[in-house]
Amino acid sequence: MKCLNVLSLLALSAVASASLATETVTLKVAHFLPAVSNAQRSVIQPWCDKIAQESDNRLRCQIYPSMQLGGTPAQLPDQVRRGVADIVWTAPGYTTGRFPRSEAVELPFMLPANGELGSKIIWEFYEQALKDDYSDYKVLALHSDGGMQLHNSKRDIASLADFQGAKLRASTRMTSRLLDALGATPVSMPPAQMTESMSKGVIDGALVGWEVVPALKLDEITRFHSEPMDGQPIFSTTLLSFLMNKQRYEQLPDDLRAVIDRNSGLSLSTTFGASWDREAARARQVVRDKGATLTTIDGTEYLQMREAGQRVTEAWSSEGDEKGINGTWLANTLRDIAKANGQSY
Repeated sequence: MKCLNVLSLLALSAVASASLATETVTLKVAHFLPAVSNAQRSVIQPWCDKIAQESDNRLRCQIYPSMQLGGTPAQLPDQVRRGVADIVWTAPGYTTGRFPRSEAVELPFMLPANGELGSKIIWEFYEQALKDDYSDYKVLALHSDGGMQLHNSKRDIASLADFQGAKLRASTRMTSRLLDALGATPVSMPPAQMTESMSKGVIDGALVGWEVVPALKLDEITRFHSEPMDGQPIFSTTLLSFLMNKQRYEQLPDDLRAVIDRNSGLSLSTTFGASWDREAARARQVVRDKGATLTTIDGTEYLQMREAGQRVTEAWSSEGDEKGINGTWLANTLRDIAKANGQSY
């Protein structure tokens, strides 16, 4: 009888293992942009297609763009942590206070205006300094938006004096601090509100990356675009993340976890960044074709902006030290990694 019981248990275990090995897993993937956005079209959907192919269609995605699962972009980290979504793509900076160390990535004039290189720097920084911020998640990618430029509807901004009186949209707490230090009035609002707000004169312009300009039709109402010269650190960078529910990942069979692992990390981060670079090049051409003014900020004017940004960095570093997250060390570590990757200061 005991022998029969053991054999029965072994048989049930074998059936369960076979069932697990052939299980189809559908991953709910949520983000805040439309389905036609660069993020979904160029990276998220191809990533989903790749993990499906490598898993013999045992891993599949159901993508929910434009916050179709409800809530706001700031709530996406909570949604994936609680299992409302299995994976989210979002900006950690939208959720103030949740990822305190990660704010270092958005410090002024720290990273290049290059999404692929910036994403490599960010991933190395994550591995050295940011893991405590993401202990509740399986981090699939952290990447750069290629840096932020100034896009304005009424006038060019090429000097520190030009910021005076300008109302500019800021995406995060750090960009608000930078714009304030430069003399502008920062205005916080979701990406979807920018175009209408600019057309109605609620704001004069925005500090955002090139990639969103055609996507949000900002090219139709902005006539002036300015940025530092090539090779110089950019005003600020939006950190973007692709995060998975940690328990969902850990519950996958070993071979499916291996598929996820092969398609995440540094390679996926730089894939995101390279996609942003391609979109930035396309956006520049779009505004050129429409006769917009593109201004390169250099020399004394650029150095004055850098000095204003340095005051923001020093204040943030001191605050971070007081809060116990080693703000000074974080800022210095990120700068050292950027220098090691060829960024000049």
